[in-house]
Amino acid sequence: MKHFRFSIIFTVICLALSAWWGFSHGPEAGVQAMLRVLLITTILAVMEVSLSFDNAVVNASILRHWDEFWKKIFLTVGILIAVFGMRLIFPIVIVAITADMGMVEVVQMALNDPVQYSEKLLAHHAEIAAFGGMFLLLVFLNFLFDDGKDTHWFHWLESRLANLANVPAMSVFVAMIALLIMVGFVAPETKLVVAIAGIWGIVVYVGVQALGHLLESSQSEDEEGEASESVTKGASSTIVKAGIGGFLYLEVLDASFSFDGVIGAFAITTDVVVIMLGLAIGAMFVRSMTIYLVEKGTLEAFIYLEHGAMYAIGMLAAIMLYTGTGGHVPEVVTGLIGVAFIIWAVLSSIAYEKRQTQS
Repeated sequence: MKHFRFSIIFTVICLALSAWWGFSHGPEAGVQAMLRVLLITTILAVMEVSLSFDNAVVNASILRHWDEFWKKIFLTVGILIAVFGMRLIFPIVIVAITADMGMVEVVQMALNDPVQYSEKLLAHHAEIAAFGGMFLLLVFLNFLFDDGKDTHWFHWLESRLANLANVPAMSVFVAMIALLIMVGFVAPETKLVVAIAGIWGIVVYVGVQALGHLLESSQSEDEEGEASESVTKGASSTIVKAGIGGFLYLEVLDASFSFDGVIGAFAITTDVVVIMLGLAIGAMFVRSMTIYLVEKGTLEAFIYLEHGAMYAIGMLAAIMLYTGTGGHVPEVVTGLIGVAFIIWAVLSSIAYEKRQTQS
């Protein structure tokens, strides 16, 4: 339980704040409102964990190769960005830009008129879904189109798709087709902004990947022949620079996951304070779960766990693109799909280990 100790403490604090908010704010303030707010906060926290469990697995697959310094940065600075940046500030920024309002004015509207605030945010769900859906789709596609991947869950499919890795920009090509299909189903007046938002999702993904690649290969050829001390310093510098690229990648990945959680939360309540507290609890547990998976070596023990998480990401990307066209998928279905893939991957990993032992 040591991995979840801080998350439990954080949960108690958030639930206490939630109880105080329900008891002292709003026209129906009182004990009954407090109990209702506590229930909603708990539901939001569980929803966020279910939606982001596959995110924790992917985070762990990247984080296990990092040194302790960058793990700590991910757990401190990263959690601040995830909780306050993506769950609170980012939705306010979206409303401020699209509605041509000041930040302070949007905050006041969120606190005093949450219904209008949620309407303005949901009005731009198509653009949000296009951006996040494109980023997550590229994460999934680059996992499939990887000829360096030796382990295949669905061997008949993955082994064939891996051969397409030799085709330049294959993942971007498929993502662009998906974006064109999505744009074809949105309202005519929003086609341009949705297309631009999707292109930005692709640009951000490729940009983060390019940055990480540039930072990893930043050592010049002249440094290769230097003394061991210089080489050691150069290697340390490379680790730090690569950590910056990886950190940015994980934060954008978390942002793409948080879009779905924030939008889905407004289907449950329009109270932005309750939404932030509930999603913050979920985000904290996802961070703790990530470290648990890394330190316990769970990814090594369950060989297909990362595969299950990636397929869950692919499904989430498809759901985001579908809902961006006006379709509706219940949040419980979105969450259960991710959990189902994870459970399926765990069971497949156990069966694989049994076959290896018997042979």
